[in-house]
Amino acid sequence: MTGAPLPADEYRRLLDLARYQILDSGQDETFDRITRLAARVLQVPVAVLNLVDQHRQWGKSAYGLGDTTAPRQDSFCAWTILDDGPLVVEDAPRDPRFRQNPMVTGAPHIRMYAGAPLISPAGHRIGTLCVTDDKPHPLSAEDLQALQDLAAIAMNELELRRQQLDAQHDAQAQRQQVAELRRTLEQARILEGVSSLMDLELEPEQATLAAASLISEAISADYAALMTWHGDTFTVQAAHHQPGVPAAVLTLAQQLPQMMGGVTRSLRDLARPLYLHDYAAHPQALPELVAAGVAQAAWIPLGEGGSGPTLLMAVRLQGHAVTDWRAGDRTLLEAAGRTIRHALQRRAALQQIHDQAREDALTGLLNRRAFDEDLDTRERGSEPFTLAVIDLDGLKVVNDTEGHAQGDRLLQVFAAALAAQAGEGGAAYRLGGDEFALLLPDQGEAEVLARIDVAMGAAAQLTTQRTGASAGVVRWAEEAHAPARLALADQRMYAAKRRRRASVA
Repeated sequence: MTGAPLPADEYRRLLDLARYQILDSGQDETFDRITRLAARVLQVPVAVLNLVDQHRQWGKSAYGLGDTTAPRQDSFCAWTILDDGPLVVEDAPRDPRFRQNPMVTGAPHIRMYAGAPLISPAGHRIGTLCVTDDKPHPLSAEDLQALQDLAAIAMNELELRRQQLDAQHDAQAQRQQVAELRRTLEQARILEGVSSLMDLELEPEQATLAAASLISEAISADYAALMTWHGDTFTVQAAHHQPGVPAAVLTLAQQLPQMMGGVTRSLRDLARPLYLHDYAAHPQALPELVAAGVAQAAWIPLGEGGSGPTLLMAVRLQGHAVTDWRAGDRTLLEAAGRTIRHALQRRAALQQIHDQAREDALTGLLNRRAFDEDLDTRERGSEPFTLAVIDLDGLKVVNDTEGHAQGDRLLQVFAAALAAQAGEGGAAYRLGGDEFALLLPDQGEAEVLARIDVAMGAAAQLTTQRTGASAGVVRWAEEAHAPARLALADQRMYAAKRRRRASVA
């Protein structure tokens, strides 16, 4: 006995079958009616509606048999789904594909089998409607047509069932969406303000501080601050405090990073909001804060800030009119926290996209786009600067003699060394091919050329070919505008290149 081969579209067929959510479902009179009718019309003792899963056949309905689940390698129906037409096995004990099949050698002792595939609207054969007999049972062309018609009816019922399930899921999703919308509208005024703040052209820390102030005002917090982690320590930025808050509370809040222990220090990786209705009862409560009058405290994770995880901490003091964190307080805090978190994530994603657009893929240096943007920024600024354009000489020879992989390594090493030589306040760029540039704080030509020579010395160790760097250096004061500075730098670079070639000759 051999198992049936897999259909050519097996992966897509299984995905299509899964869409019907029919496997392992309960009994359904709709399909039982079809198998009864098939048995009666074809005058056979057994009729089954089978679905062919990855490793098994599973029966949705069976007339004349109990459970029809079987390993796929033993399945007659696995052969049926290989073709759009019906499969007829007139004498299974004599068919080499089935003579050793356990359903032939044992119960139900199949002698005759006929199956019509269930063909989905997508064109995939997901199962069969089949009939069997334990005695010889010739079938006419009319019988086979009836079997195919009933299979088509069964497929229509499966499709209708799928559409009904989809409609139910859509309705449930719509109900959930309406409920969520109502909850969101209840908090709309504050959240709209938070969202507007996060969309302003502010630094992320500034926008988050302003949003934290707005939220804290809405929940009547006496004091609120942002806690941002930097490794194992954190900083405190006050976002809001009510008039009349004791100076001791403000001072202690700023001193939290230096104080040993405390609740905040243990919350670096906080994933869910933490609400303390009685701060003094917490085992890690700081006695100094309790003495200063802290009664309630809440910490809301806001995601990654500029340098690490950020929390919003809100505090109420003893004697506050509200004695616990109400459901409305928690809902607003958490919704606002999500808004801020998503805004920070969006900013980070946009920044990453921007950074990637400014990066040379091979060397990791800033690229031509970044150079143009940064040069324009320096032109509009008031600080003098120095510009250098550089050609890496000999790259073509390295590519031709040692291969492009070696040429790429030469570029990468030169780029890394050049970036290191750019120093504080400077930046290195790959403009394309073997062209590089530097933007540096204002300095003399000799110092710039020395930096380039150091970078070239590191790269030259990679190859036995003659390599070098021709550079043109222009200081800010030498020309009035960027185009003129670039043109002068190019002139000097080509002059250096000519001198280098002449010296080699």
